[in-house]
Amino acid sequence: MLSTAATVHRYADVQGVRVFYRESLPEREDAPVLLLLHGFPSASHQFRRLIDLLGARYRLIAPDYPGFGHTRAPDDFVYGFDGLADVVEGFVERLGLTRFAMYVFDFGAPVGFRLAERHPERIAGLVVQNGNAYDEGLSDGAREFIALRPGAPGAEETVRGLLTLDGTRGQYEAGVARPESIAPDGWTLDQHFLDLPGRKEAQVALAFDYRSNVERYGRWQAWLREHLPPTLIVWGGGDPFFPAPGARAYLRDVPDAELHLFDTGHFALETHLHEIAPLVAAFLDRRVGSGNERSAYS
Repeated sequence: MLSTAATVHRYADVQGVRVFYRESLPEREDAPVLLLLHGFPSASHQFRRLIDLLGARYRLIAPDYPGFGHTRAPDDFVYGFDGLADVVEGFVERLGLTRFAMYVFDFGAPVGFRLAERHPERIAGLVVQNGNAYDEGLSDGAREFIALRPGAPGAEETVRGLLTLDGTRGQYEAGVARPESIAPDGWTLDQHFLDLPGRKEAQVALAFDYRSNVERYGRWQAWLREHLPPTLIVWGGGDPFFPAPGARAYLRDVPDAELHLFDTGHFALETHLHEIAPLVAAFLDRRVGSGNERSAYS
């Protein structure tokens, strides 16, 4: 018998930000909690199919960051990765989550690792999908992009070139053996959000702040060594930004991590959902305990 997820779509007010989020309503009240942290240039919608597949068994919660998706931030919001983490931390506290696993993808890694640094006691496990925390996980192109500085000739134009429809679509299709397997809805919706007033300016600010993440890699690696969280790594090996060595590097600090490399690109869930979802389910069953009480918004 098929069991599909009941999913709700809500807002939570956090530090003046109206945070949009998706939350599945699992059949068990004590189901493990998995916080889904999206990447650039996407939003929580990138997890819709994963929520459909797993949300009846686990409590999956996916917020949109400020500057992304349906979340609405005030005009004076300062965009940087510390600021994104501040809002997600407040969101977690607003929902009363005290123990949960994190699925960290792309931008979700620097956001999630900041949460882990601040509250290691809350982190029950990690699912890492093309979320980099190692120097060897940066391609030459990524290094060149991270080296861009505000005010340098052509720097902002280079960033804005990535925020076009061609740039957004390219992030989905690069490194993918069969691009026709990817539905166009993802990049089309991402571009809709990128084209909203003020969104490109937010993304430019975040791009220039990405170097702050590289500077923290050593701290995140030390956190992994100290706490040894249960870890599942599912990685698109053809990612042009974060290549496969970044996935293997986690094994230095978390030797018991489970690693799976897939022949696909950055958005691995788009092409390998039916391989990745069972791995996530087995990981949650085997390595992550029961979840918190139901959200106050239920």
